[in-house]
Formats: sequence, C-alpha cells, structure tokens
Amino acid sequence: MAFSDLYSPGFRDRNRDHFAAIVRVALSDGIINDEERAFIDRLAHHLEISDEKKAEIIENPMKYEINPPVLYEARLERLYDIARMVYVDHIADDEEMKIMIRLAIGLGFTPGNAEFIVKKAMYLLNLGVDIDTFKEEIRYMNR
Repeated sequence: MAFSDLYSPGFRDRNRDHFAAIVRVALSDGIINDEERAFIDRLAHHLEISDEKKAEIIENPMKYEINPPVLYEARLERLYDIARMVYVDHIADDEEMKIMIRLAIGLGFTPGNAEFIVKKAMYLLNLGVDIDTFKEEIRYMNR
C-alpha cells in the first residue's frame, strides 16, 4: 500500500496540483533544464506522482489549478517538505536554491523575503530540526 493511499483523494489532488504549480515555475522561462528536471523527478517520486501523470502534467501544467496555501501554517509546511527533499539529496546548489526561492514566492512568501526564508530553511534542516521547530524558527526568524 502506498503512503498516499492512507489519505483522501483530496490529499492526492492537492499533491498533484502542488506538483503542477512547481512544474509551472520550472517552465516559466520556457524550458526545463537538467537541474530542474532532476528536481521535478525527485518531487514526483516523493509525492507519489506516477510517470504517466508526471508526463501529462509537464505537457500541460496549466490544466491543473494553482492552490497556494491560504494559511501561513500550510505555507510553512509545504516549504518544509520541499526544503527537506532538497536537503535529503544533498544537492542544494545555486540552481536549486534559485528554484526554491521561486517556489517560496509561489507559496506566497514575499519576493523581498524569499531568499532569506529559503536560506534559513536550509540552515534549520542542516541542524536536523523537526517540523514544529522549523515552523517556529521561520515564523520568528526576525527576532
């Protein structure tokens, strides 16, 4: 049984829509480069998006709704998930950091703060914090 089978179809739909939004960001310059492709492939795997569905989404990401989280709490949780995936692969290079900054903006963080938030997120993951500590530290990072 897949992990996502434990959740409702709405959960899988949100994952799919979240994935499609990330593909839109990657395609914003008209192409998906090798680094973006690797990121997308890893994300599809982590979100349990099939190869067929992944290809369909890459072909037409506009077909899917963008559902950015309304609640700040949900934005932090999505940021944590994306940052953790990048951190686990130990490949947070400059290109991947640029993608993460674009994703942070897509999640609703302001363009002026996105870079600082992403850097703080990666720093926190390097420390091995759990999601609750992560959310608390990002929420109050300017103290």
